[in-house]
Amino acid sequence: MAVLSQYDYLFAIGTIFAFLDAWNIGANDVANSFATSVASRSLTMKQAMLIASAMEFTGSMAVGARVSETIRTKVISTKLFAGNPAVLMLAMVCAVIGSSTYLTIATRFGMPVSTTHSIMGGVIGVGIAAVGTDGVNWGWNGVSQVFAAWAIAPALAGAFGAIIFLTTKYAVMRRNNPVVKALSTVPIYFFITSALLTMLIVWKGASSKIKLNDGQTAGVIVGVGAVVGVLIALFFLPYHYRKLIHNDWELRPWDMLQGPLLLRRPEAPPPPANVKALRDYYEGHLTQEQLDNLRSVDSNDVEKQPVSKDLEEKNVSSSELASSIVAQPQPEGERISKPTSVRPEGPWYSPAVAFYLAKRAVLHGVEQDVIDMQNKKDFLSGDIEAMHATGEHFDNKAEHVFSFLQVLTAATASFTHGANDISNAVGPYATIFLIWHTGELSDKVPVPNWILAFGGVALVIGLWTYGYNIMRALGNKITLHSPSRGFSMELGSAITIILATRLKLPVSTTQCICGATVGVGLCNGTWRTINWRMVAWIYTTVCSGPPEDVLTDAVS
Repeated sequence: MAVLSQYDYLFAIGTIFAFLDAWNIGANDVANSFATSVASRSLTMKQAMLIASAMEFTGSMAVGARVSETIRTKVISTKLFAGNPAVLMLAMVCAVIGSSTYLTIATRFGMPVSTTHSIMGGVIGVGIAAVGTDGVNWGWNGVSQVFAAWAIAPALAGAFGAIIFLTTKYAVMRRNNPVVKALSTVPIYFFITSALLTMLIVWKGASSKIKLNDGQTAGVIVGVGAVVGVLIALFFLPYHYRKLIHNDWELRPWDMLQGPLLLRRPEAPPPPANVKALRDYYEGHLTQEQLDNLRSVDSNDVEKQPVSKDLEEKNVSSSELASSIVAQPQPEGERISKPTSVRPEGPWYSPAVAFYLAKRAVLHGVEQDVIDMQNKKDFLSGDIEAMHATGEHFDNKAEHVFSFLQVLTAATASFTHGANDISNAVGPYATIFLIWHTGELSDKVPVPNWILAFGGVALVIGLWTYGYNIMRALGNKITLHSPSRGFSMELGSAITIILATRLKLPVSTTQCICGATVGVGLCNGTWRTINWRMVAWIYTTVCSGPPEDVLTDAVS
């Protein structure tokens, strides 16, 4: 039984708004972390949701239950509440209400904002209201670190992302036989990526569960990278060599287990007409020459095309209009709209209708065509086709190789996000629960597993139900995405987080990915490749995920 049972209503209110806060982290923060992978077509919407759900929840439960420092050491001194802990409980409830309300509004209007900066603003606000400005730590070890990270993190991530992409661009993508170059370098890339992401997990995500000295840490990092690199060389390379170089359409994913034996397979016969082609990673993105030719066509000539005129009346993009014009002489190439499910007849409580409504509620968010949404014009998008046309189109098969690397970076980053950042949703709630349950303050606030599970479930629900609303505002609306670019962005972001972890600087997962996106985009050689209007909007609304150190510890 709770010691402060007279404040059951505060605990109930805190529970409701803590759930809403975690829901918004899923809908806002996790969603903008996966926008790069979805925009580059390395992952479909459903694949991204499944990976994010599994990795975020596993990360939060496996290594997220650590003991964090209290607000006393970072933002607000709890000594000021020693005489009346219930005041701190009330303050945390008010902070969570303020944060979740703001995040709900921001998520509804598609603004990718910082979940932790939001709760930090709430904590600072209630701290000033309760104990005055002198009770808030404005120094470098408190609030100032977060402000400094807004400039430091994007700049570092942009630099690392640009270096990685330029290396890939000139060493692989622009060379003769880029597919062969990509396959020959992919074990090295997997080794580096696996080692760096293992370093990120060991140093940050699992720091409370795994105790290793420097030598053991180095051994684990290099060992994991080496094992992954060898496995890729033995199984990944032969499979994709046969599939991409020899066009062996008869291969199935489970054939990868044959490893080097695949190299002894006889040549495959010509593929039948119904064989599914490799995904086009540049579908819907015109080159500069294609765009110039399209826009040079006289408007009267375009109106002579009945399908094009119909599409114009529907206010579609130039890339869609181009597709329709090209498709006119070839009916089999026309765009076919996806069939939509129809609600069965009958009252809502009939089994068929109830199943339809339940399925729609669960899958509505993942059935959205985010990439198509990113191509739609709005007041922030500007001339999307012209922006994308500045980006060079690389070999599609080489891009396919890098799509697997991007899946690795996305999955591991998701695990780390769950391990580190779930406490930003449930940290204030843990403080509320502790005070309500014991009536005391503590120097250390452990986050119970049931609270971590509570936050993890709310996060996953938010991601599945409304994550698409943030994804459609990011990705291709900032710059052209492809697997080679997306891999560079995510790896550049991960390196920045690793460095910041060792330096104990508070950085944001999404600040890093935003900076890396701009850095990679500028590698096209022109500033016009970036939608600066969108970048300014994102940054001024604090495009970020939770800073990795300050408030993870502070509000927990």
